[in-house]
Amino acid sequence: MQQRNPSLANKSKTDLQQNYFSKYDEHAGHGTLHWTEKNVLDEYFLRKERDLRQVVVLPKAQWERIQGSIGEAPHIDEKKEQEEVDLDSKAAGKEDPRNAALNLIKEKLQAKKLREEKEEEERKLLDLEEAKFQAAKRKEVIDHAKTYLRYQDDRMRQFHSALLLTKVLNERDAQVEFLKSRLVDSKKKDYEEEQRRFKEYILSEQEKAHQHYMNKQALCKDQLQQIKEREHLADLAKEEKKREEEEIQRSIQLYQLETQRQKEKEHEEKLARRKLYHAYVNDQKIIKAIEEQNRMEEDERIKAHFKAKEIIARMRKKKEAEMRRQVQEQRDKIISQLAEQMSEALRKEDGRLARDAARIEAEEEKKRKEKEAKQKAAIESIAEHRATVMKLKEEKERQEKEEAEKERDRLMEKARIHLEMENKKKHGRDEANREVQKIQLQQMAEKQARKEQEKQAELDYNAQREAIALYKEQEFQKYAKELIETESKKTHHLYPLLKACENGRGLGHRPFF
Repeated sequence: MQQRNPSLANKSKTDLQQNYFSKYDEHAGHGTLHWTEKNVLDEYFLRKERDLRQVVVLPKAQWERIQGSIGEAPHIDEKKEQEEVDLDSKAAGKEDPRNAALNLIKEKLQAKKLREEKEEEERKLLDLEEAKFQAAKRKEVIDHAKTYLRYQDDRMRQFHSALLLTKVLNERDAQVEFLKSRLVDSKKKDYEEEQRRFKEYILSEQEKAHQHYMNKQALCKDQLQQIKEREHLADLAKEEKKREEEEIQRSIQLYQLETQRQKEKEHEEKLARRKLYHAYVNDQKIIKAIEEQNRMEEDERIKAHFKAKEIIARMRKKKEAEMRRQVQEQRDKIISQLAEQMSEALRKEDGRLARDAARIEAEEEKKRKEKEAKQKAAIESIAEHRATVMKLKEEKERQEKEEAEKERDRLMEKARIHLEMENKKKHGRDEANREVQKIQLQQMAEKQARKEQEKQAELDYNAQREAIALYKEQEFQKYAKELIETESKKTHHLYPLLKACENGRGLGHRPFF
C-alpha cells in the first residue's frame, strides 16, 4: 500500500513525458515545428541548467555586427596600408600655409576617423574572440537544448507539474476509495500518511515555484541593469559626438573668421598699393612740372647769360674806348708837359715813347684779341653746353618715358597676377568649403542611415520574437487542450490544468493553487 504511491507517481510522470514528446514529434512530422531550422532562435528563450545571471544577452544588431566583423578580419592589414597612403597624401597638402585652417579641420576629421577606426578594430578583435567563445557556447547549448527542449520551457514544465498534480489527486482519490475498503484501524493511519505526503509534496512544489520566481526576478533585475548601462553608454556616446560636432563648428567659425580677416587684410593691402600708385603718379607729374620749370628757368638763365655777356661786351668796349681816350689824353698831356718842360729831353724821349706807345698798343691789341677769342670760346661753350643740356634733357625724358612705360607694364602685370591669385584663393576657399560641407552631409547621412538600420533591425528582431512566442503559445494551447480533453475522461480534478494553461506569460512566478 505504501510502496504503490511513488511507483504510480513515477509511472505517471514517465507516461506524461512520453505523451509530451510524442505530441511534439507528431507536430514536427507534419512540418508545424522543425527543430533543426528554429533552434538558433529558440535557444535565446530556453532556460539552461545554469545561473542565468552569468549569461551575456546580446541584441540582434550587435550579434550581426559580430558576425560581419569575423569576415572582415583578413582585410585589416589592407585597410591599414590604405590609411598610411591617405595620411601621406594628406601630409603633402599641409605645406600650403594659405590652407592652414582647412588643413586643421581635415586633420581633426582624419584624427577622429583614425580614432574611430582604431576603436572599431579593437572592437572587432574583441568581437572575434567573443564570437569564438559564443560559437563554442552555442554549440554546447544547442546540443543540450536538442535533448531537453521540452523540459526547459517554463510553461510546459508548469503544465506538466499541474498534470502531475492532477494525476496525484486522481491517485489520491483512488487511494481514498481503496482505503475505505480496508480495515477501520488502518484507514486513519494510511490516510494521515497520505495527507502528510501530499502536504510535503505541496510544500516542495511551492518552494520550487518560489525559487523559480526569485531566479526570474534576479534575471529581470540583471537585464534591467544591463539595459541601463547600455543606455548610459549610449548617452555618453551621444554627448561625445555632440562635443565633437561643436568642436567642428567652432573650427569652421574660426576658419571663416580667419578667411574674413585675410580678405580684409588683402583689401587693405590693395587700397595701400592703389594709394602708392596714385602717389607715384602724382609725384611723376610733380617731377615733370618741376623739370619743365627748371628747363624754363635754365632757358631764362641762358638768355640772361647771353644778355649779360652782351652788356659786358658793350661795357668793355666803352671802357676800352675810355681807356684809349684817357691814354690819349694822358699822352697828350705828357707830351705837352714834356714839350713845355723838357723840349730837349722830348726829342730824346720821342723814340722811347714811340716804342712804349707801340708796345702798349700791341699789348692792348693782344688783350683785345684775347678777349674776343675768350668771348667767342665762351659763346661756343655756352652754345655747346646748351646743346648738351638739351640733348641730356631729351635723353632723360626718353629714359623717363621708357621707365614710366616699364613701370606701367610692371604694375599692370602685377595687378593681373594679383587678380589671378585672388581668383585662385577664392576658388580654393570655395572648394574647401564645399569639401567640408560634403563631408558633414556625408557623415550626417551615414549616421541617419545607421540609426534607421538599427531601428529596423530592432523592429525585425522584436517581430520575430513575437512570432516565435505566438507560435509557441499556439502549440502549447493545442497540446494542453488535447491533454485536458484526454484527462477529463479519467478524472474531475482539472483545475490545476486549467489554471496552468491560462493565456499569458509568467504563470510560473507563483504557486498555481
